[in-house]
Amino acid sequence: MNLKQLEYALAVADTGSFTRAAERCHVVQSALSHQVARLEAQLGVSLFERSSRRVRLTPAGEAFVLSARPAVDAARRIADDVAAACGQVRGRLAIGEISSLTALDLVDLLAVFHGRFPDVDVRWITAKSEWLIADVVERRLDVGFIGLWQGEVVQGVQHRLLAREELVALLPVDHRLAGCGQLALADLADEVLVDFPEGTGARRQTDEAFQAAGLQHRVQFEIGHVRLVEKFVQRGMAVGLVPERVAQGFEGVALARLVDAPVRHLYAVWSSSPTPAARAFLEVMEQHLGGND
Repeated sequence: MNLKQLEYALAVADTGSFTRAAERCHVVQSALSHQVARLEAQLGVSLFERSSRRVRLTPAGEAFVLSARPAVDAARRIADDVAAACGQVRGRLAIGEISSLTALDLVDLLAVFHGRFPDVDVRWITAKSEWLIADVVERRLDVGFIGLWQGEVVQGVQHRLLAREELVALLPVDHRLAGCGQLALADLADEVLVDFPEGTGARRQTDEAFQAAGLQHRVQFEIGHVRLVEKFVQRGMAVGLVPERVAQGFEGVALARLVDAPVRHLYAVWSSSPTPAARAFLEVMEQHLGGND
């Protein structure tokens, strides 16, 4: 077996699709499928259950992923570690952030990093906190910027607390409560809400806050990006709950503080054994945060 075969099989495992795996690896699907089949022949097992609808790991495939992922990661790092020992930082830096990150300007931070380390290939995605943590644990991402609710514990990764934020209510400007500078969750119990999908970390604290107050609430619109909260509220279709610094960047909406506001903590998270590029980025981040203290 060779490194490319391992990478291709891991891509299929990650995406659940030979088509998407080929897109991720920038190869034609037939070539990727051929290499995965050769790998399976060499191992003498089937790694995937294939059907017309989906691709799933077999028990042998699950064992393969556990062994192959750290092996591929180690192989990728050899050249980068050797270069770093000679004073050159290069390789790949994969970063992910939530859509409502407010603790720092990640674009500005990446611009500074790129100016210092132009040989590093940077990839950036936006996703939900729980996905970002999983990607850091599985080493698909080097650094993630996430939001967790008060009382939630960061597990399986190294982390740094960036900020603590309270949520505020967003109201249409002509709403009957728009002139109130301060509200309670009870004032919003009968309102139509816009929020992230049920079961996500971004939604969980809202649900738990209403439950703790003994209140029912109704989320009618489930969205995947925080900017959509602004649009629904602007058009008078719903009320939203967002971090205060996010709300301050919105237009055409009214803002009210909450006496019993949910609180979230923003973190940077990374692996316990970061790559040279990730270590360099974390150093730039610390310098940036130190300058803002």
